Amino acid sequence: MRILPRLCPLLFAGVLAAGCTSPSSESTTRDTPPPPASGNTTVDPAGNAPASVSVPPTVTGTVKLGMMPKKKGIPYFNACEKGAQEAAKELSDVELTYDGPTEDKSEDQSLLLNTWVTRQFNAVALACNDPDQIASALAQAHDANVHTITYDADANPQSSKRLFFVNQAGVQEIATALVDEMVKQTAPDAKVAVVSSSSTAPNQTAWLAAMDAYRKEKYPKLEVVTTEYAQESQTLAVEKTQNILKAYPDVKGLWGMTSVAFPGAAQAVDQAGKKGQVAVVGLGTPNDMKKFVKSGVVKSVVLWNPVDLGYLTVHVARGVAKGELKPGDTTFKAGRLGEVKIQGDVVLLGKPMVFTSDNIDQYDF
Repeated sequence: MRILPRLCPLLFAGVLAAGCTSPSSESTTRDTPPPPASGNTTVDPAGNAPASVSVPPTVTGTVKLGMMPKKKGIPYFNACEKGAQEAAKELSDVELTYDGPTEDKSEDQSLLLNTWVTRQFNAVALACNDPDQIASALAQAHDANVHTITYDADANPQSSKRLFFVNQAGVQEIATALVDEMVKQTAPDAKVAVVSSSSTAPNQTAWLAAMDAYRKEKYPKLEVVTTEYAQESQTLAVEKTQNILKAYPDVKGLWGMTSVAFPGAAQAVDQAGKKGQVAVVGLGTPNDMKKFVKSGVVKSVVLWNPVDLGYLTVHVARGVAKGELKPGDTTFKAGRLGEVKIQGDVVLLGKPMVFTSDNIDQYDF
């Protein structure tokens, strides 16, 4: 097993300067059209991916795998990388490249994905910034006989032709945990607000939709006064939260929907002197949120283990490439995680975790 170094900035800049085509272009980065994919036809019991999508030929030797976060340098995706590297070291036939854009731009993801296709990677795993923009590049990779999966945030299952999505936890489970935690700390009729990353992020869009439906059914008087988007910038999340606190002085709670928005919202509440007056609930890594939990600004942190997510993603990508994980399977054995469940074309890591002052010191990511 070899773990390849990340693409150096000069190489990536060279790719950009060379004018790699975007997903909307009619041409690809190859000089000749890729060979048609062959193999078994997918069967998705959940009806997510189209049944006509074929599975590329099984890889018999080393699996050359590219794994891409939404953005490099974020603690959450650093934890994912830690788990991915662990799995790659554990497996004897995986050659892992972990790399991604320096900004949360789907177009940059497409450009890097195209370079991986030209470098003849066998498999790729992407955490997608935009489910529709990235779909064309993923479909081109699939048609070039690359085994394509997504993790953390999915692409459009139909147009992207991706084979599996490695999901952190069920959308409804995450939504329920976030809403219930908020009501515990505020009241069933409180006014609350949301700080997220972008309106196109597929995972956050799905969570917010599920939260909205659950809130209206279970807590109909819980009012969301506004939703603000801070991209993947903690500085902007602080600014957005400060604006919310000024515009809505009676707001009693804030949801931070990302591992960047959550600490940003907590920081703004702390700076405003509203600890204990405005609840801050969200998704974040224990290491980022420990100081806010210990100071009392935040009472609970909802998440899953991103180290395990990265670990599972590498196992799934290898399993798909090796033909050991096939469409229609309902379980998959993933190293130290044991058997994980599969719902249709979605591989589930498990239920979300809740970190509090009682257990947060037990986790280091």
